Amino acid sequence: MIVRRTVLAAALIAGILTGSPASAAPPPCTPPAPSDTKPGYLVADPDCDLDGTAFTALPGARVHTGVRAGAAYRIEVPQRWNGRLVVYAHGYRGTGATVYVSNPELRQHYISRGYAWAASSYATNGYDVGQGVRDTHALIDVFRQVTGRTARKVYVSGASMGGHITAVAIEEHPRSFTGAMPYCGVLGDTELFDYFLDANVTAAALADVELEFPLRPDAAYPARFAAQVGQIRAALTGTALATWSDVVERRSGGERPGFDAAFTYWNAASQGGLPFLFSLYPGLSGGTAGIAPGNLTDNRRTYYRSTDRLWPTAAERALNKDVLRVARTAVADPGLAGVPRVDGRPSVPVLSLHGIGDLFVPFSMEQEYARRAFTNGRSHLFVSRAVRDVSHCGFTQPELRRAFDDLTTWTDRGRRPGGDAILSRHTVADPNFGCRFTVGVRPAYAPCPAG
Repeated sequence: MIVRRTVLAAALIAGILTGSPASAAPPPCTPPAPSDTKPGYLVADPDCDLDGTAFTALPGARVHTGVRAGAAYRIEVPQRWNGRLVVYAHGYRGTGATVYVSNPELRQHYISRGYAWAASSYATNGYDVGQGVRDTHALIDVFRQVTGRTARKVYVSGASMGGHITAVAIEEHPRSFTGAMPYCGVLGDTELFDYFLDANVTAAALADVELEFPLRPDAAYPARFAAQVGQIRAALTGTALATWSDVVERRSGGERPGFDAAFTYWNAASQGGLPFLFSLYPGLSGGTAGIAPGNLTDNRRTYYRSTDRLWPTAAERALNKDVLRVARTAVADPGLAGVPRVDGRPSVPVLSLHGIGDLFVPFSMEQEYARRAFTNGRSHLFVSRAVRDVSHCGFTQPELRRAFDDLTTWTDRGRRPGGDAILSRHTVADPNFGCRFTVGVRPAYAPCPAG
């Protein structure tokens, strides 16, 4: 069942569209209501943001809101609609019990260009990519039901975990979409959790601290791990710290400009009382990411490098001898259960962006997708753009707008837009890597050459 509401942008537009005056004010916010599909969940009012700000239409547009199958949705349609729809997939929102819908970063741009958009809260939180795919794809039909119109072309776009949802959606529903724009996305599925494992076990080995990886963590394990992290941080100084930085750089995308600043930025961040990278240790959840049927992580065949020399150094051999090895007991799911697999087999053009200093969802996610697309003979359908930024999803509006416009031009005219050669180690290591598609100068990076 769909519960819905419609709000007009302005009295004049309301008169044109409906022949009747618009409401004097948007409906008042209502408290979160119990989900009708997921016991224990609450669904926040889609007519309001969490801070109580009312969601109202942009000038020249009309909005529809409601709840379908335990997921809140928002839809906005410009008066001069071009027949195209963008469905937006939001990122990870923790494991709280309240789901809520929010607007895409390119909301204003979509409306100004004549595109309608739709977004879902999803019916669950957590790293539930499968639910995100189901609820995001369902927006296409919700749009048809509440507007009475059918979109001629549908694009899907999502950030962070929403990028994972985007990549899975176009493989799960290859005929539903015209193009895809993930950004700062988890395009390598379980490779993300392997990276979190790598960062932690190499730090422990370099600090000579014995680390555990319990498949079923007991209640006292988080406290034990926090104590181990304290020992690691105390010992990880000087050469050991520099070596760890070099290892993380190679596991997160290779030598590239701005990495020292990125490493400092993420090491200064904290979460749950732990330094950020340690707070992501897969052993804290038994490697399940809170949703898989077992441990997803594996480093038995990973050979850690801190240099790009042809042959490993004595220090690299010692590190690989000492590091904790972990074997997976579960894999990425071929469907929508657990952590869904990304095959890298797009059926439509995909244009992606990623910050090269992002160490939460690292740049290596782009490279993993590029390798899979190449293996599947789909490289011609994937374009990746590197942006010189150390934060997670810290793109500027011009960067995102240009990417979206280039994607839609690609799908209309068949001309593949420009991107970066992200699988070329020498290109990635160039001091000017990322300059082509970065708009503005971030503090961690030197200005790009003019021209």
